[in-house]
Amino acid sequence: MSSFSLYLLGILVLIAGLAYVAWLMHAPLQWIGAGVIVVFGLGILGAVKHTQRRDPPK
Repeated sequence: MSSFSLYLLGILVLIAGLAYVAWLMHAPLQWIGAGVIVVFGLGILGAVKHTQRRDPPK
């Protein structure tokens, strides 16, 4: 499994946990959905940043 997919899997587990806690706190579903989208977007940006290949030194 590549490090990118492992990173995204971790983000999905984090999102699921946070969404469940928000649901238990009776947060409106619109806010939960918005939070899921924002955290997922940040997770993709972080995964790309941390797993990009470095250019070899010249």
